[in-house]
Parts: sequence; structure tokens; C-alpha cells
Amino acid sequence: MSGIQNSLPKVLIGVVALTMTSAALAQTQRSSVDAAASSGVPEFRDPKTGQVWTPETVGQDGRPLTGPDDKAFDPSAQSVPAKTAEQRVRGRPVGSVPITAGPTVPIVVMDNASLRVVPGQRWRAVLYLDNNSGNPVEPVIDCRFTNGSNTVMNTRALVQQTGAGVRQGLAIYGPRSDVFVDRVSCSVASP
Repeated sequence: MSGIQNSLPKVLIGVVALTMTSAALAQTQRSSVDAAASSGVPEFRDPKTGQVWTPETVGQDGRPLTGPDDKAFDPSAQSVPAKTAEQRVRGRPVGSVPITAGPTVPIVVMDNASLRVVPGQRWRAVLYLDNNSGNPVEPVIDCRFTNGSNTVMNTRALVQQTGAGVRQGLAIYGPRSDVFVDRVSCSVASP
């Protein structure tokens, strides 16, 4: 009888550990997206003259580029202190999604991210967010704008209340357009 009593706590611990492991595996990861800068023509606006330079217009005067001031912009040589910003984002409803949130489906899912620069303004990440739950939510999205592996700006977007089963488009703004960005990575911080 004492052998059974001694092994009973070990069996209970094993059952509890198995239950906790199963529950952890059933929980879903939070949604995240990653987008590279669009393949549009890169451009640079000269802050003094307002002239917009592209690869097609730089060095077209028939002379070779000799001095460092005449060379095209080298994004890898950029040295910008990383900034952190918080912004409130109002989405635009574009449709509805089925209510499927549960142990294997996250409450909020993001997809179809793109990254573009608005010339003379800011970099902008556009993405779509689905509320898979039957309740309204107020998502929080963290975005990291980078040049290579160097962080240029971290942004926390506080999204307006999103109704149950709503799919909406969001625009999250990054650094000024005169700072080079080649990638944005966004992830849901809450819920």
C-alpha cells in the first residue's frame, strides 16, 4: 500500500505537466507580417533645390561622377538614431470575416502588408487586420522600420475599436521620407 501512496504524487505531477503542455501547444501565436520596400523607382529630394533625383536623372550630363558629393545616396552608410513613436490608427472597414477565434485561431490576424514611401512625407506600411472574435477589440500593433538590420524607427499603433468579424485596412506611418527604409516588420502586441 505504501508503494502506491509514494507513486501517487509522481503520477499527479505527470498528469498536471501533460495538461499544461497540451494547453500551451493549443494556444496560437500572435500574428505578424513582414514587408520589403516596394520596387518602385527610388528617389531623393534635394532639400535645398527641391529637385527630385532618381537613378535615371543622376549623372546624365555626360561627365563621370568623381567627387563624393556627386555619388548617389548609399543607404548602407546611413546613420540615423532609432526613434520610438506611438500613433492612433483608424482603420477602414473593407469586409467581414467569419468568427473563428479559438484555441488554434488568433483573435486578430494581419496579412497583405506593403511598404511604400510617400514622397516628401513619410514611409507607410499598409496592412489588413481581421478580428476573428465575436467581441469588439482594440488591437495594438508594434512595427519596426529598418534599413538592413539597423532599426530606424519603432512604432506602436493603437488601433481604434474593431467590431466583431470586421476586416479593415490600416496605414501605419514610419520615419520621414528622407530616411532610407528597406523593410518593416509588424506584430500584434494585444490582444
